[in-house]
Amino acid sequence: MQRILSTELPAQVGAVVRLAGWVHRRRLLKSVAFLILRDAAGLAQVVVAAPAVREQVEALTEETVVEVVGTVVANPAAPAGVEVVEPTVRLLGPPAVPPPFDLYRPVLTATLPTQLDHAPVALRHPVRSAALRISAAAVSGFRATLDREGFVEVHTPKVVASSTESGANVFALDWFGRPAYLAQSPQFYKQLMVGVFERVYEVGPVFRAEPHDTVRHLAQYTSLDVELGFVADHRDVMAVLRDTLAGMLDAVADRAGGALATLGVTVPAAPAEIPAVHFTDALKIAGAPADEPDLAPAHERALGEWALREHGSDFLFVTGYPMAKRPFYTHPDPARPAYSNGFDLLFRGVELVTGGQRLHRHADYLAALAARGEPVEPYAGYVDAFRHGMPPHGGFAIGLERFVARLTGAANVREVTAFPRDLHRLTP
Repeated sequence: MQRILSTELPAQVGAVVRLAGWVHRRRLLKSVAFLILRDAAGLAQVVVAAPAVREQVEALTEETVVEVVGTVVANPAAPAGVEVVEPTVRLLGPPAVPPPFDLYRPVLTATLPTQLDHAPVALRHPVRSAALRISAAAVSGFRATLDREGFVEVHTPKVVASSTESGANVFALDWFGRPAYLAQSPQFYKQLMVGVFERVYEVGPVFRAEPHDTVRHLAQYTSLDVELGFVADHRDVMAVLRDTLAGMLDAVADRAGGALATLGVTVPAAPAEIPAVHFTDALKIAGAPADEPDLAPAHERALGEWALREHGSDFLFVTGYPMAKRPFYTHPDPARPAYSNGFDLLFRGVELVTGGQRLHRHADYLAALAARGEPVEPYAGYVDAFRHGMPPHGGFAIGLERFVARLTGAANVREVTAFPRDLHRLTP
């Protein structure tokens, strides 16, 4: 008999079926016992009346893996309106050691550090696993949207020879006796691949050795990177980003409906045109000093509130960041050279995406590095490619965990990360 999942039970009323999963909970009443079985799809209620089977169920511990064979009957009070009766129960492994918290409760009562210490079992809780299902659906939507638009997925090195990639601190390691570093982003490589495919994207880990200890930063996170050639300026990139976000949100709504229901989350709409403000105007809206070189978290929150109030949008583009705060490869605004053709996208008052137009002429790279007093040699393998012809191009990067945290309303990005790596955590 082929195993079925709990979600398939409503279509099997009257049939004998085989289920398998974890003992989620046992309810031992005087006349009957209930075994709640959990599998990858959800929960199934098993009604136990036979004394021998009841004795077996009483001896089970939560999280023990079992197989159940029984008859499906309708019961409006049961999950999905069905339950399994007259079961046989067979252990598929030894009795489990119960985890240090109850997974059957609607919300995990353990502190977040305790959950992270015991992540392999904490992630089994429907609330924790729901966030990961949303993450998977978002990545699926990201890929599908870009595939339809003619982008090619690429895979770039995560170990690099230079620590000059983005200005962030790096993790050093030994590479057969030579110094090497974990990549801070695929930025240089995805630009170079524009010279091959014109339009590329990547889903992969990036590493930042920044000593941040906040609810929004990780030392390793998943970056959704995009780069496209033959753009007029950064606005072409912003248009692709808007469509990509819409595709991600649609995929979450389509593929992770159960997870959204578990978390009580409604997917916001991506506006047909996301509102945009120049950095100088953003400072005024946020009440920041006119000479502020960047937006602080409090400024971002104020801008998010403004975008929702004035435009009914959870998203806001801030364009034209000062060149002094952007990487050397950023293209300046031709009309205002002190400002860039770069942007951030705020999602509910938190920076989610950084992007912009890049330089594409070899001479401009040499000039940009010279203006910052940086030597060319550490960038030689990257800069040299621009001698061989590169189109005007630009791109962006979305932090996946931060996207899911903002979407679900998680207070801490670690709540939506399976095995977070940060200033303090390297296990499990």
